[in-house]
Amino acid sequence: MSRKLLIRDLTLRDGQQSLFATRLRQEQIDRVLPFYKSANFYAMEVWGGAVPDSVMRYLNENPWTRLQTIKKAVGDVSKLTALSRGRNLFGYTPYTDEIIDGFSRNAIESGLGIMRIFDALNDINNVKSTIKYVKQHGGIADCAVCYTIDPEPEKKEEPVVEQPKKGLFGKLFGKKEEAPAPAAEPAFKPVFTDEYFLNKAMDLEKLGADMITIKDMSGLIPPKRVAKLISEFKKNLQIPVDFHTHCTPGYGLAAVLAAIMNGVDIVDTNIWNFAGGPAAPAIELIYIFCKKLGVDLDVNMEAVAEINKELFNIRKELADIDASKQFPNPFNPLTDTLPTEIDALFDKAIEECKKGNEETLLAACHAIEAYFNFPKPNKLVQTAQVPGGMYTNMVAQLKALKSEDILEDAMKLIPQVRIDAGLPPLVTPTSQIVGAQAVNCAMCIKNGKPMYSNVSNQFKSLVKGEYGTTPIPVNPDFREQICGHRDERPFDTSTYQMQPNPTLDQFGGVKLAENEEEVLLLELFPMVAKDYLMGVKKAAWEAKKATEPKVAKAAEAPKAEAKKIVGETIVTPLPGRLLNYLVAPGDKVKIGQPVAIVEAMKMENTITSTHEGYVNNLVAGLGETLPAEAVIMDIVAEAIATAAPEKPKAAAKVNVPTTGITVPMPGKILDIQVNPGDSVKPGQVVVVLEAMKMENSITAEIGGTVNQIFVEVGETVSADTKVLDLVEA
Repeated sequence: MSRKLLIRDLTLRDGQQSLFATRLRQEQIDRVLPFYKSANFYAMEVWGGAVPDSVMRYLNENPWTRLQTIKKAVGDVSKLTALSRGRNLFGYTPYTDEIIDGFSRNAIESGLGIMRIFDALNDINNVKSTIKYVKQHGGIADCAVCYTIDPEPEKKEEPVVEQPKKGLFGKLFGKKEEAPAPAAEPAFKPVFTDEYFLNKAMDLEKLGADMITIKDMSGLIPPKRVAKLISEFKKNLQIPVDFHTHCTPGYGLAAVLAAIMNGVDIVDTNIWNFAGGPAAPAIELIYIFCKKLGVDLDVNMEAVAEINKELFNIRKELADIDASKQFPNPFNPLTDTLPTEIDALFDKAIEECKKGNEETLLAACHAIEAYFNFPKPNKLVQTAQVPGGMYTNMVAQLKALKSEDILEDAMKLIPQVRIDAGLPPLVTPTSQIVGAQAVNCAMCIKNGKPMYSNVSNQFKSLVKGEYGTTPIPVNPDFREQICGHRDERPFDTSTYQMQPNPTLDQFGGVKLAENEEEVLLLELFPMVAKDYLMGVKKAAWEAKKATEPKVAKAAEAPKAEAKKIVGETIVTPLPGRLLNYLVAPGDKVKIGQPVAIVEAMKMENTITSTHEGYVNNLVAGLGETLPAEAVIMDIVAEAIATAAPEKPKAAAKVNVPTTGITVPMPGKILDIQVNPGDSVKPGQVVVVLEAMKMENSITAEIGGTVNQIFVEVGETVSADTKVLDLVEA
């Protein structure tokens, strides 16, 4: 009897998230569901990750409806799976057991079969509650160990007249301070060993995990390491083992082959047109390997081919947000014959994998992928040893901030920032926190300031201990420098407050969240769900009003015609969705002034004015999806319509010496915590700035009285913008 390998299809969640920024519409998914019912996958990952946020934020769809619709179409043929961040669920906040319980119950009642549970720090305590409630409500707890690697030890050229700092921090990573004695301890001790990952898996099994996933979110695990880890897991665990990886750095296909040949029970794949590059390997390639190895997939590949035909059309529809823009060559393993030399490459890969020859195995797999026109390995991501998504996010955000010149410096600082913060694995949300902080540090150094002069609130929370226990202890001296105290302070869920759920009098007196599903959306995605639910209630109210008997009304006054485009146009430099205007008709603008925010590839991009003058007409509507070079407004030399006089932002004292407070980097003003006339103390937070998706507290360096405030909440500002000034005490 041949060995059976189970397949978890990622196409409708991780596949579309990796390649198309999670923009698959329900209508597109509906077109492939009849074929999925026949495909007989063991599991289909369709929910979790960025799906619930994105379907509300960008598609105006209900996340619960998506899960329920897929379950209705597929039935019990395949188990539906979702990805969850343990106690953080889909957000960045640790939630109470009550919310985790309600979320798990509603997800399973809506059709979820398997919850893949992971923690960004591999902190076992952060997944206990989710395991408990998923199993309690009849679901399968798939517990993931996040694969990561140690940073490269820093190569120092100083003479050996220094010794490592004392304590675990210094012993592990050789952080040095000047001393007369020679080095007495090794420079670097690895943390993320095979034993580390195996111990985490065994702990999760003891907690009740029904299966274990090796989750290689960055695609950084080479095939030789996969082979050893899978072998160790299978020897020491009594539950099934799944392997999840990505193809970004070029290890993906070879790593999955190594996992199969070393006894893995389940592998994660995508279907052809949604595979490769930033996504997981294609099931069609795995099918060929399994045929040669005598391994039974038990998947209906004819149904898979039908799904793939429709995915080709869907991918063309998603061209504007295609991260790769590179279609693989058409191929159906059931009907197409491989050229002799390509077929031989599959045999070569199997043979080299048996021998443990990693270099020649990778070469064979890369040649296979090149023949089918899958994206080439991203060597920069491989060298930088960071997730591909983390790197591309940094590039996009630095471009938006017009600070691309510090990218190289920021990349070099990532290992140090990561070590200082307790060596967290680089997966959401820690990848974004560490990446943004490395940018902050690079900017500080560039401006001649100490490395940690500007620290995001999320980085403080990580160092404080609110995200959980880090793989290595944070140096108490560093914690005191960043947080003001030396002791670790975990997040206290007893202080958690539910989101406000107001009654909407304007829409007939309904509650914003009318049932438990909507309440959970509001808790997990406060801002996004608020906007989404407000739109749902408004639409329902207007539909109800439309069915009521019409009462004769006085003729409405004709609407004023929109002003024509007569001035210099401002256009979007890239395709995206218009999130916000930062100016209004009649406002005076300068060259380089931020005027709008456009979302592209999940990043917010600031559009600046290329002309000086007055805003004449706002052309595009908020929420509108725009192509590149779309006109969003025009600028005229003189205001065509008299704008209302601008209200003074604050009454300022004149002829008195003041000290200005500036922001260290470009960003958006989230909150102003003082008013003119307020007394402030040195170190007091006066403004909160959002930069690179992180919140940064701007503090007063001196004490005094607030004289004048120069910015407003929601305003986008450039680096070194003066936000307020103080009259010194």
